[in-house]
Amino acid sequence: MEPRFNLFDSPTAAKVAKRFYNTSSALEGSTLPKALRELVELRVGQINGCGFCVDVHTKEASAAGETALRLSLVAAWRHSTVFTEAERAALALAEEGTRLGDGGVSDETWAEVRKHYDDDQVGALVCLVSLINAATRMNVIVHNPGGSYEPGMFAGMSS
Repeated sequence: MEPRFNLFDSPTAAKVAKRFYNTSSALEGSTLPKALRELVELRVGQINGCGFCVDVHTKEASAAGETALRLSLVAAWRHSTVFTEAERAALALAEEGTRLGDGGVSDETWAEVRKHYDDDQVGALVCLVSLINAATRMNVIVHNPGGSYEPGMFAGMSS
């Protein structure tokens, strides 16, 4: 698969991408563990069929200490035993927050998220799910393929 378009070749899109990256980097200051953030982003990338995002977040999760077993089971987290109740709540939020057309986030999922995360972490999760959904959509629209990402390669985009 060849990309349709390089967003960085467009001055406007390049500015948006840089601002988008800097907005998402604010989540680095949250108390949500990096590995959990990567698992949530990986799940959204899987749902939206974004090869680039799956590539990025698999590699970043691995660099953050995730095991191959857990990474392999993210797509089937509901049918596995390797995720904590808190992680399962975050993954459910990621799925329901991505599949808005299916009814959005259920009261049950919201209650589980509130049970396991404080206000700042809930805010971070909501922002994380929203931002990764936007990123996956940009990459899928332009056919940005996965496979060439190296952990940390976007670090130069910070302001």
